[in-house]
Amino acid sequence: MSGAPAELPQVKGERIAKILARAGLCSRRDAERWIAEGRVSVDGKVLDSPAVTVTEASDVRVDGKPIPQPERARLWRYHKPAGLVTTHRDEKGRPTIFESLPADLPRVISIGRLDLTSEGLLLLTNDGALARRLELPSTGWVRRYKVRVHGAVEPERLAALARGVTVDGVSYGPIRAEMDRQQGSNAWLTVALREGKNREIRRVLEHLGYSVTRLIRLAYGPFQLGALPRGEVEEVPKKVLADQLGTGGGATSGAGGDGNNKARPKKKPPARAKASARADAGAAAPASARSAASDAPRPARPASRSKPGSVGTAPAKPGPRSARPPSAGGGGAARAAGERPARSPAAATSPRGPRPPRRDADRRR
Repeated sequence: MSGAPAELPQVKGERIAKILARAGLCSRRDAERWIAEGRVSVDGKVLDSPAVTVTEASDVRVDGKPIPQPERARLWRYHKPAGLVTTHRDEKGRPTIFESLPADLPRVISIGRLDLTSEGLLLLTNDGALARRLELPSTGWVRRYKVRVHGAVEPERLAALARGVTVDGVSYGPIRAEMDRQQGSNAWLTVALREGKNREIRRVLEHLGYSVTRLIRLAYGPFQLGALPRGEVEEVPKKVLADQLGTGGGATSGAGGDGNNKARPKKKPPARAKASARADAGAAAPASARSAASDAPRPARPASRSKPGSVGTAPAKPGPRSARPPSAGGGGAARAAGERPARSPAAATSPRGPRPPRRDADRRR
């Protein structure tokens, strides 16, 4: 028995600013400001730095009051109208989306952003870790937009964006852009991308000479704008969120390109693969076995099809062996010797035996 002390299990902790944001009290930036003002304490000690890790057992208080327990991760669809800024506070005093949200909604943050004049689908969540996870291009989620541009669009130039493009020293990944219709001096496009950098669509299209006059986000991964009215908010059901993000929908769940992590049934191999496997198995067989198979006599070809009652058709099924009449010419002995018993000429021409002579009445007919 070793005398070394047993290792204690490591307790997982999180930064204090993240804990305060998860509790829905403030943003991480506000949490750092609260700490600098001496409003936050942990286990009775007032903090002076946000570089503190706390656990579930820690007693965290703000202004002397314990913080509430964090809620489960939730997600909302919001139809953002044009003219609102995607920020909690704007230094220019412009209206923000958070000022227009319903009062009964908990404190939420946006997943990605839409600029002042853009509109359409904007996802909101109460979980900062979930927001950062869904913003990463590594999730593989496609963001789809309907874009109106000014100018005569050349489809060939749009197709070249699929290889990526560099604008003013900034590299943008592949963009799938297709023209829907040209209406005079304006055109409507459908644009799909995975990165979503700041003002990416506007900068790339302006690089091609097309100024964007309207931009509407239609989808963010598996979540669609649909018929959600402008300015309305609708929560994603818990089951749908769990199906798209994995069990629980939390930040630690895995997410794939289609957002669906269910186990898929194994597909049956195609017929060609089976035939190839049989051919490989035959090629791997011993040479003696293949030689014996090639020397074996081949079965006789079946007789050609013909009309019923003619030579070559299958005879009627015989009855029990005890009811069969003995064959002429020593058929039993011939079968015992391995030979085929001889048949009479009449039997050879018809399976029913010799035909009886016609009557005189039949001849007169």
